[in-house]
Amino acid sequence: MHFAQYYLDCLSQASYLIGDKTTGRAVLVDPRRDIDDYLHDAEAAGLRIELVIETHIHADFLSGHLELARATGATIAFGEAAETGFPVRRLRDGERISLGGDDGQGVTLTVLATPGHTLESICVVLREHPDDDVPFGVLTGDTLFVGDVGRPDLLSAAGHTPQDMAARLHRSLHTKLLTLPDATRVFPAHGAGSACGRSLSSETSSTIGDQRRFNYALQPMPVDDFIRLVTAGQPATPGYFAHDAALNRDGHPLLEPGPPPALTLDEALAARDRQGAVLLDCRPLAAYTRAHLTGSLHTSLDTRFAEYAGSVVTPGTPIVLLADPGTEQEARLRLARIGYDHVLGHLPDPAAVLDRMPELSSSSRRIRYEELGVREAPLAGVAKAEGGRTDGAESGDAIPTGSLPTDSGPADSVPTDSESADSVPTNSGSADFAPADIQLIDVRNPAEYEAGALPGARNLPLAGLAHRIAELDPSRRVVLYCRSGNRSVIAAALLEARGFAEVCDVIGGYEAVGAGTQ
Repeated sequence: MHFAQYYLDCLSQASYLIGDKTTGRAVLVDPRRDIDDYLHDAEAAGLRIELVIETHIHADFLSGHLELARATGATIAFGEAAETGFPVRRLRDGERISLGGDDGQGVTLTVLATPGHTLESICVVLREHPDDDVPFGVLTGDTLFVGDVGRPDLLSAAGHTPQDMAARLHRSLHTKLLTLPDATRVFPAHGAGSACGRSLSSETSSTIGDQRRFNYALQPMPVDDFIRLVTAGQPATPGYFAHDAALNRDGHPLLEPGPPPALTLDEALAARDRQGAVLLDCRPLAAYTRAHLTGSLHTSLDTRFAEYAGSVVTPGTPIVLLADPGTEQEARLRLARIGYDHVLGHLPDPAAVLDRMPELSSSSRRIRYEELGVREAPLAGVAKAEGGRTDGAESGDAIPTGSLPTDSGPADSVPTDSESADSVPTNSGSADFAPADIQLIDVRNPAEYEAGALPGARNLPLAGLAHRIAELDPSRRVVLYCRSGNRSVIAAALLEARGFAEVCDVIGGYEAVGAGTQ
């Protein structure tokens, strides 16, 4: 067997190339849209990609099944329940796919229908030989992660309740995946940081046995407790998810390679004023906060760039990139991975432009927590912080037997301006902590907020902020904070672009506040 995992850190996304070295036949599972690495490696290994399998209709990235089908002639395959706008091979529960020769020997894939995350979700069991008692591994898609299980709430708009999908997920886990031998290796579609679950590990593989023992969602518990557990505290859904799911289901234009064209400042501003383009500043946080074009949005290439961009930029909006020299092609590619193809061009060397024309620039307003001029937050207790991951259970929910999750989804990837802290305060529940003229907004995910927040703060997660701006009063000052000071800057840029005059964020975020109150 030829087996290769391709892990994309910026989207926490994994894809897989599986081949039979004897016959040269190969399958790709859950590919991203830029396919050159797959093609190069398959050619080097003497493999022909004959089949592209999608474990489900992805929402968090634009998949590369159409690009691979064009490049290789491969057939596209989904689970039997998938409804797509293009021809696909429908894979049945229990179906075997042999990559071996006419003798029936060789690498064999077995399809398991595992609805729960989505209706059409499948897992793929890999065996080097068709009769192996212990499989080489299982590709679990978004059904089972290392340390977590797939979120069951993404189909609510289609009429399927999270509770119904969670019940389906429980059956899939216990009647399909947990019947595999403990030594079976687990290869999921995502890792830590993905919004497809709340407690994903940074490990990119595991075993069925280890997950049986250590995964909080696989511990013995009544079905109703499982349903309550996995439907609570999920991270906010980024705004582009529905857009990407539709494109992956119905079809999308093929990826066009190459860098974006260079624009003059006049052309960039004209694109903004006449075409409604967004000026998206991709530079590091420190450079953006020091000086940026007034009204530009921000998400840095050294964080979860595409995901954050998809949270603050409406799908289909024209984009002009403000990127450091030499990074514009990377920015365009990463946007294309989530289906944001409408990049009009880039402004070369925006820092030099800002130096020449300071009248077009603004600086971010950033404050330290103590500068708010409010009394010290009372501490009701101390909650340990481990890399920003927190218990995802909803406040007041009974927690079933088993270890608790320790992640709430995407956190600040780069803790700029933050101070190291071993612990942070829990939410004291004091509603009058913030002065009346301040709107104190926590832009972290719900589970992070529930585990501990600044008293008086409202939770408006970054992923949904663009759709909830009407809940804020633009005539009052807005103070934003996140975990370490990255998401809050992105949120501040969004509010400023929408006309909020008095916006600032807390340097170092909740981590710094916690460190300062210990």
